[in-house]
Amino acid sequence: MKKVCKKCRIFVKENECPICKGNQFSESWQGKINIIDANKSEIAKEIGITVKGEYAIKVK
Repeated sequence: MKKVCKKCRIFVKENECPICKGNQFSESWQGKINIIDANKSEIAKEIGITVKGEYAIKVK
């Protein structure tokens, strides 16, 4: 199962979040969204995403 940074909601493979450098993860999440260009995405702006990647919509 994929793990998600609890703060940024980005999916991570390593033991450190590439955005916030945190190490608190969850494997309990719902929905996902792929941001290809954070600068042009209205959805990314609406939910505060500034870096491209795959994000969970809800993290428990």
